[in-house]
Amino acid sequence: MLGGSKGFNTNRASSSLVSGSRIYTLLFSMFATFASVYVCGRLWQESQNRVYLIKELDRITGQGQSAISVDDTLKIIACREQQKKLSALETELAAAKQEGFTSKVLTENDGAHAKKRHLVVIGIMTRFGNKNNRDAVRKAWMGTGAILKKMENEKGIVARFVIGKSANPGDNMDRGIDNENRQSNDFIILDDLVEGTEDLPKKARLFFTYAAERWDAEFYAKVNDNIYVTIDALGTALAAHFDKPRAYIGCMKSGQVYSEPSHKWYEPDWWKFGDKKSYFRHASGEMYVISRALAKFVSINRSILRTYAHDDVSAGSWFLGLDVLHVDEGKFCCSSWTSGAICSGV
Repeated sequence: MLGGSKGFNTNRASSSLVSGSRIYTLLFSMFATFASVYVCGRLWQESQNRVYLIKELDRITGQGQSAISVDDTLKIIACREQQKKLSALETELAAAKQEGFTSKVLTENDGAHAKKRHLVVIGIMTRFGNKNNRDAVRKAWMGTGAILKKMENEKGIVARFVIGKSANPGDNMDRGIDNENRQSNDFIILDDLVEGTEDLPKKARLFFTYAAERWDAEFYAKVNDNIYVTIDALGTALAAHFDKPRAYIGCMKSGQVYSEPSHKWYEPDWWKFGDKKSYFRHASGEMYVISRALAKFVSINRSILRTYAHDDVSAGSWFLGLDVLHVDEGKFCCSSWTSGAICSGV
């Protein structure tokens, strides 16, 4: 009897363990099923919410049924807002043509102060012996004193002559420029540049660096001191490119690379331009314009930007490897006057 009772108890304990194991298995299966149902429900809800959101965005933007993402749709809305602003600018420009171009200087509010943004900063490259050219520019289009200030405040156009220092600091040439600047207050004097025709590429690079750090503007322009600029035409032309953040605007050209040292346009690095010896496309050095982003790029990378024998080729090389829009604008071809031209040579 004792043996039979012991066997009975053992069988009962074994049965209890099996029963408990089955209960745990059942509970685990139920939990897994509920979890699967929950996850599927969440996925279904998320998909329904996404479909509803896309439909609502399609309805708002007038796109109809589309397969674009929410991010892309929001970009479309932002682009349309920009188009509205451009349309408003075009309306303003059409009205301004009646009495000459007048730009409402753009402002950025930093929360405490309104910061003015100019339309363009013009650097007029000049030399020590070119006072007659400077006086002609002041009389023809740049102005002096109150007229120069009015052009800055009302049209958002800043213009300055750009010059370096003499090889003999403090000599008559330096003193002559200092005296002229005290009277006119219209110079950018580059202390890090020794003035000379062979340093024109470096001069342009230093100007863009200085101007981008000194003035906040939509565009920055380089002009020679024997070029006359039509301010109203320049303002109208540049206003049409507000929507191009990386624009390089000018009279685009190419040309032969000269390897003979005796030639006027000799290029010491001629061998870098290949067997055909032809320059890449670049804007004529008489006058060209770059957007704010490109001026900032030059300023940040000034110590590593390569210069060649000519300032226009050098500027063109800086933007070759960038996602830059080259705008070939015939109105910037200063040597060939056409109707509506922005500039003309002396």
